[in-house]
Amino acid sequence: MMVTDSRSHGLWAETAPPPPDAPALRGDVRVDVAIVGGGYTGLSAALHLAQAGTRAVVLEARSFGFGGAGRNVGLINAGMWVMPDDLPGELGPVHGERLLHLLGDAPQQVMQIIDAHGIACELQRAGTLHCAVGDAGLREIEARATQWAKRGAPVEVLSAEATAARIGTRAYSGALLDRRAGTLQPLAYAHGLAHAAARAGAVLHAGSAVTACERAGGEWRLRTAGGTVRADWVIVATDAYSEGPWRVVRGEQVHLPYFNLATSPLDPALRRQILPGGEGCWDTKEVLSSFRMDAAGRLVFGSVGALRAGGAAVHDAWARRSLRRLFPALGEVRFGHAWYGWIGMTDNALPRLHRFAPNVIGFSGYNGRGIAPGTVFGQVLARHVLGDLPEQEMPLPWTDPRAPSFRLAREFGYEAGAQLVHFTGERF
Repeated sequence: MMVTDSRSHGLWAETAPPPPDAPALRGDVRVDVAIVGGGYTGLSAALHLAQAGTRAVVLEARSFGFGGAGRNVGLINAGMWVMPDDLPGELGPVHGERLLHLLGDAPQQVMQIIDAHGIACELQRAGTLHCAVGDAGLREIEARATQWAKRGAPVEVLSAEATAARIGTRAYSGALLDRRAGTLQPLAYAHGLAHAAARAGAVLHAGSAVTACERAGGEWRLRTAGGTVRADWVIVATDAYSEGPWRVVRGEQVHLPYFNLATSPLDPALRRQILPGGEGCWDTKEVLSSFRMDAAGRLVFGSVGALRAGGAAVHDAWARRSLRRLFPALGEVRFGHAWYGWIGMTDNALPRLHRFAPNVIGFSGYNGRGIAPGTVFGQVLARHVLGDLPEQEMPLPWTDPRAPSFRLAREFGYEAGAQLVHFTGERF
């Protein structure tokens, strides 16, 4: 079940080490925990459960990292899009501060897992830069920095001059440097988590979509085309790409399309000018852009939009114009890879914790922040199943899935709006 569509995983599929061998499920299996979904959350849960001696099986419908885990930019960010001070208002003072603490430390947890298991995923620990566009953007990052700093986070607002020195362009009025953060090759990280989980004793099955889940005789029975898994617990880790019995998770999220384009490796002189320190970047525009270098010196540039129908040509042309304005020394830009996927957005831009049925639990709604939250939420679910994390100490309140209003219209608006913005020549 290797990824073959160049527009789905692009550069990441070409440069990631292969996943572990994981044949489709055949026959009947009895385990302690069945995990549905082979992205960051599911594989992290499998790793931590297996390390504790628990029998766990992962059922992935396609291939490991097939969803957002294998398509994203690769920024290991702390926190969520929501301003830190706003979380207690959304979640209450207990869960708000608890979630901030968990997600503030999440990039470090990712890096520790990578180190402990020797995961080859092009990890860079240089931090990230949230780039301010104009005065409004500068005020935004200053507020965010103040709110994180009072919680002890190692963040700093850089001047326009310092930002230009780090990035290689004078397009921004400043930037928020977050030293907790970093970058990685996202699909390689997913494959590395899969290898680590398998070495710890978890059983992995790709090409094994769950078609039904039912309660029988005090246990859960999950059916695939080739077999059945019987388990005491079920962890649902399918998020924005949910299908089958838990399609309700897809239904509670608005899909926001996001694409990435990658240049050929830059020559050494250009690499010394553009992001010489290796930070990952994104900006404060409403239709935001992101950019970073991979290990081979390819400049990966992305924004909101879907590379299908007329969008492919519009977004490609916009990206070439934008990079010429940002980095004139690049000259005429050509992209060697192009891919896109879907970000699942919830109404309040915060994740959800669900109990779908007795002993059937899961997180969803990462809102474009999947790497670090997905990893630590997988660990949280494992700890809860193991009895190490009681209900009253969970980082989010338990909620029921609920469909957002006007979901289909909003999804159309995101895709069409981004295409219109990029067609009309948005400028930095």
